[in-house]
Amino acid sequence: PPPQPLHTICLMTRLAGRAHLVRSSTSWCEVGIVGAGCDHRQVPETSTPTLPVARGAVDVSLAHLDRPFDYRVAPADDDVAVPGARVRVRFAGRLRDGFVLERLASSDSDRELSPISKVISPEPVLTPEIAALIRTVADHYAGCFADVVRLAVPPRHAATEKADPVVRPPLPELSEEMASALRCYPTGLELLAVLRTGSRPRAYWQVIPAADQSGDWADGFAAAARAVADGGRSAVLVVPDQRDLTRLRAACTRWLGRTGFVVLTSEAGPAARYRAFLAALRGDVRVVIGNRAAAYAPVRDLGLVALWDDGDDLLAEPRAPYPHTRTVLALRAAQQRSAVLFAGYARSCETEQWAQQGWLRVLGADRTQTRHTAPRVRVAVDTDRALARDPAARSARLPHEVFELIRGTLPQGPVLVQVPRAGYLVALVCQECREPARCGRCHGPLWLQGPSGHQHGGDLACSWCGLLHPDWECTICGSRSLRAPVVGSERTAEELGRAFPNTVIRQSSGQHVLADVPGTPALVVATPGAEPRAEGGYAGAVLLDTALLLLRADLRASEEALRRWLAVVALVRPGVDGGSVIAAGDSSARALQALVRLDPGGFAARELAERAEAHFPPAAKVVTVEGATAPLTEMLDLLRPPEPYEVLGPVPVNVSGGAGGRNGAEADEPIERLTLRTPLRTGAALVTAVKQASGVRSARKSEGALRIRVDPTAL
Repeated sequence: PPPQPLHTICLMTRLAGRAHLVRSSTSWCEVGIVGAGCDHRQVPETSTPTLPVARGAVDVSLAHLDRPFDYRVAPADDDVAVPGARVRVRFAGRLRDGFVLERLASSDSDRELSPISKVISPEPVLTPEIAALIRTVADHYAGCFADVVRLAVPPRHAATEKADPVVRPPLPELSEEMASALRCYPTGLELLAVLRTGSRPRAYWQVIPAADQSGDWADGFAAAARAVADGGRSAVLVVPDQRDLTRLRAACTRWLGRTGFVVLTSEAGPAARYRAFLAALRGDVRVVIGNRAAAYAPVRDLGLVALWDDGDDLLAEPRAPYPHTRTVLALRAAQQRSAVLFAGYARSCETEQWAQQGWLRVLGADRTQTRHTAPRVRVAVDTDRALARDPAARSARLPHEVFELIRGTLPQGPVLVQVPRAGYLVALVCQECREPARCGRCHGPLWLQGPSGHQHGGDLACSWCGLLHPDWECTICGSRSLRAPVVGSERTAEELGRAFPNTVIRQSSGQHVLADVPGTPALVVATPGAEPRAEGGYAGAVLLDTALLLLRADLRASEEALRRWLAVVALVRPGVDGGSVIAAGDSSARALQALVRLDPGGFAARELAERAEAHFPPAAKVVTVEGATAPLTEMLDLLRPPEPYEVLGPVPVNVSGGAGGRNGAEADEPIERLTLRTPLRTGAALVTAVKQASGVRSARKSEGALRIRVDPTAL
């Protein structure tokens, strides 16, 4: 038939890979089955879109292709191919997913554009603000847009997208009895007032480590979010783990009601995560809480980003390009001009640097209030008099003062004992020559899996391959006797049970982590990060084997140790209520001295000064590249870093790649690490140079993958 001025176009799904043409009374039309019916739209046959070009981001993680590409928009897709929509396009002969970034009237390319193959969903899930943030994060960490967008936008859940939104009532009225934990600090109420007016302060809240309202950071976060919401703006609150999220969720329920916020986590199911994401995207809620995934929440009119305990390594993304949530939120606050509230019992060097630069202002209590509120902290055998009373205390794992504190505080409530290692006898050495006990097959360290009536026996096993060693003997002196220089939490609980009979012993570590314990007298033995909260707070706490945390071969060992210890102090009752903490270790250690003084700010300032002298982050820009020898050599040849710069290495990371290798290397190919560093003023240029060199390797299709990390958390 002759062409008709109008014809019916149905939104089509392919059936068996083919479309079906049927004759209608007016024209030919292409139809497909869409559920129970089709979405018919009358489109003029000769019409063209006003903006016929869609510039989009394609899901391709190659450095030399890390840029947007232009595609032609068909007339039928003019209304649905909106900026932020998910699409499927043909790229390098394959259909790939992508997002529409913007619509243009014309393209910079002089080639004929390929059409968009399919609009997966017209929902604009990638807002311009989040797209700009993703681009900034990718450039900051020498990564690709496609890698970061996977972290920011969850996979589509069609049923959730089509479901009716949840009806959310207005925020509940606040009662006169509602008092925020921020009121315990000199300028806390002023912070809430300026947040309510829409101002954009940037503060680091130095929380007093105590088990009372002054240490209730979750309540302060929820109050700040309510102040921002009352001012008509949105807030994003991020915490490291599920335990902190549970506490924050309870506080937000008190201040915002059950429907006044959503929880956005990567661990939630596909439907729950996408439902929370859409609620923030569509403006149904103004407050989003969660873990790393919530940092990219697409809320409208962002007014506050808040982060708890930025030194926690869980906030460092384990997937490329390995962004840290602290940096992501800082970049987002700068781009979207929002307020910032970071908080913690300890203080990282990064936040201390921002405070010294004036980008953050410290919100904290004075020394007198801190001393009055926090529990008393001391180090065992820290005086000559104490050493004279117990001469063997310096070498004893449990000095006499530790037993005195437990006996004195146990009648008033539970006592927490922190042990750095889980297990029973974690490390074993020969009793005679002190040679470490090793496996005869893989040379891994041996350990005792549980209590045994022998010095060695059927429980003696390799911690690497699991091989049992019932007839072990030392390869140096031939002795069959063992001793344990490192004792785990299970053995500690056993020893304390013998020393304090008829006392309840509770353990929290590994796969068995307690959320909370009652306020009745008991001994609670826990590993770092697994300490349960006690009803009313602990009467006392003991920090054992402090040297194990301080002597780790890591740049942040002392910083991490102090953070772990202050988290324990925060679980103990205030000093006015008799709360007391004792640490067993060398009293001259700087971290222990900062713990006794409750001075995380002074410790962070001194640590930052030493890192500046040694040219370590955050005082310098550091980029590490890991891979096999040949790819690293090629990377060095292509690299054009800015002056001045330093090249350290390559050095071996491990002897062999192990089973399956690492970074795409062969199984038996050694992995090496190359470290590049430069002053902060040329840090961005170094990251750009590394990304350009990676792009050249990608364009050449060079063999051997490389792992690039910018400012790695572990050195």
